Amino acid sequence: MIPEELFAYCIAHTEAEDAILREITRQTHLKVLKPRMLSGPVQGKFLELLVKLMRPTSVLEIGTFTGYSAICMGRGLTQGAKLITLDINGELESMVRGFITKAGLEQKIDYRIGNALKLIPEISGNFDLVFIDADKINYAKYYDLVVDRLNPGGVVLADNILWSGKVLAENRKKLDKDTAAILSFNQKVQEDPRVENVMLPIRDGIMMARKR
Repeated sequence: MIPEELFAYCIAHTEAEDAILREITRQTHLKVLKPRMLSGPVQGKFLELLVKLMRPTSVLEIGTFTGYSAICMGRGLTQGAKLITLDINGELESMVRGFITKAGLEQKIDYRIGNALKLIPEISGNFDLVFIDADKINYAKYYDLVVDRLNPGGVVLADNILWSGKVLAENRKKLDKDTAAILSFNQKVQEDPRVENVMLPIRDGIMMARKR
């Protein structure tokens, strides 16, 4: 959403990826469709630092992909804290578990395969932080499943809420179902009295909503 030169400048002034994150990036581009879904170094470091600042004990991620963001958040967790990350794509399980093991985060990251709409109600307890980065059609449903289970001061983050600029009518030829879902989700959060929110133009946009 910003010129490539400026984004390159942002990357150059963000702590560099280590060998594990570089390997995730490389293997994702070599073996997985739509590698642009990776969080990348700027968003990844933002997530890690946010976890370190918030010091959550219970984190939920909806949409693991190849594990980049889970590992970034997992690194920020304090002793005894837990991240549950959910993904529907079982074909990536071996790859993701391998990365989690290499990062030494097996005790902090609970990786589960299945439909998040069914898995979330099965998880006991409340959450301090939730990161939504899955199919856009179900963003509103995921939000509804977690917002009342946030502890006071807890945060929901939702990725891709600018949707390559297509949230603006001038940047699209027609209103497709994913764009419509993102627009509806953004408005839903904006009008939700249970939270205070800010839209951050990080990468493809992040909605941050804090439970009052």
